[in-house]
Amino acid sequence: MLRILGSMFAKSTPKDLVTARRSYGGSALFSYGFRPFFLFGSVWAALSIPLWIYAYTNGVGALGGMSAQEWHVHEMLFGFLAAVVAGFLLTAVPNWTGRLPVRGTRLILLFFLWAAGRAAMLLLGQIGPITAAVIDCAFLFVLALMMWREVIAGKNIRNAPVCILITLLAASNVGFHVGAASFEIHELSEHFAIGVIALLIALIGGRIVPSFTRNWLNQQKKSPLPAQFGAIDRISLAAAGIGLLGWTIDARSNVVGAILVIAGLLHVIRLARWRGWLTGAEPLVLILHVGYAWLPFSFVLLGASAMMPALVPPHAALHALTAGAMGTMTLAVMTRATLGHTGRRLTADAWTTTIYGLVVTGALSRVLGATLLIQFYMEVIILSSLLWSGAFALFAIRYAPMLFRLKQ
Repeated sequence: MLRILGSMFAKSTPKDLVTARRSYGGSALFSYGFRPFFLFGSVWAALSIPLWIYAYTNGVGALGGMSAQEWHVHEMLFGFLAAVVAGFLLTAVPNWTGRLPVRGTRLILLFFLWAAGRAAMLLLGQIGPITAAVIDCAFLFVLALMMWREVIAGKNIRNAPVCILITLLAASNVGFHVGAASFEIHELSEHFAIGVIALLIALIGGRIVPSFTRNWLNQQKKSPLPAQFGAIDRISLAAAGIGLLGWTIDARSNVVGAILVIAGLLHVIRLARWRGWLTGAEPLVLILHVGYAWLPFSFVLLGASAMMPALVPPHAALHALTAGAMGTMTLAVMTRATLGHTGRRLTADAWTTTIYGLVVTGALSRVLGATLLIQFYMEVIILSSLLWSGAFALFAIRYAPMLFRLKQ
C-alpha cells in the first residue's frame, strides 16, 4: 500500500512541460483528471438520484446499510460533488503551478479510490460501517495530500486556501461517518461539507466567471468588462464564510440568518460587477453567471429559513444551494473545461444548451416544490429529480466521446 501511495506522489519536473504533456502515450481517459471524474461523476449523479427516488417513493427505508436519506446526502456531497471537484482541481492545479498533471497510473489509482468509496457505500451493510468509512474517506484525504504537494512544490502558496477547503471537506466526510449514530454530529458534518463546497464555488467562481467573461467580451469587442477583484469581493467572501460557519453551528439563529442575507446581497453586487447580462448570445458563458446567481439566492433563502422557517422551509433553501448552485456550476464548469481541454470551440451546441435548461429547471422546480407547490410535493420531487439527473445523463452521453479521445 505504501508503494502505491508513493507512486501517486512521485515527483515529475521535466524541463519542458509542454513537450512532456504532448508526449503522453497512455489511455486518453486517464491523461487528465477532468476526463474520468467528470464522466463518471456525471454518471453517478444520473444513476444515484433515480435510485434514491425509487427508495423514497416506495417506502424503502435503507440504501447501502444506512437510511435512504443519509445515503442520498452522502453520495451527492462526497460521491458526485467530490468527483467533480477532483476533476476540476486536477486540471486547474497544473496551470496554477506549472507542473505536470496527475495522470496515467497515479490517476487510475486515485480514481480507483473514488470508485471503491461508491461501492463501499452501497455495500456498507455487508462490509460494516468502519470498513466502509475507511475506504470511502481515503479518496478525499489522498486528493488533499496531492493538492498540497503540488501547490507547495510549485511554490504556489496563494492557492493554499483551496487546499485547506479540500482538507476540511475530507474531514467533514469523517464526521459524517462518525455522526451516523448521532443526529447532531451528522447534521453538523453535512452542513459543514455543504458550506465548504459553497465557499469553493465562491472562491473559484470569483476567478473563472469574470475571467472567462472578460475573454469572451474582448473577442466580441463588447464593454464594459468585468470589474477586477477588489474590496467587495473580499467582503462578500468573508461574509459568506462567517454566515456559513454560523449556519453549520446553529441553522436556526436569527443572527446567523441576518448575516446570510447580508452575504447574499453582497454576492448579488459581486455578480453584477461581472457584467453577465452582456453574455446572453453565448450560453457557455451565460450559464456561469446563472450558476453563480444561485449562490446569493440560496444565501438569502438560508437566512430567511433561519429567521422564518414557517415561511421558507429549510430544505427549500438547502436545495437552492445544492441542486441549484452546485448542480448548475458543476455542469457549467464541466462543459466548458471539456470543450476547452479537448481542443473544441468554446461555444454551446443544442445538446449543451439543453443540459443547462434541464439542470436549472430541475433545481428551480425542486425549490418551488417545497414552497409554492407544496400541495403537489411528491409529483414535483419526482419531476425535478428526473430533470436534474437527466441533465447529467445527457452530459455523459454527449461528452463521453470527447472524454475518451485525446484529440477531436
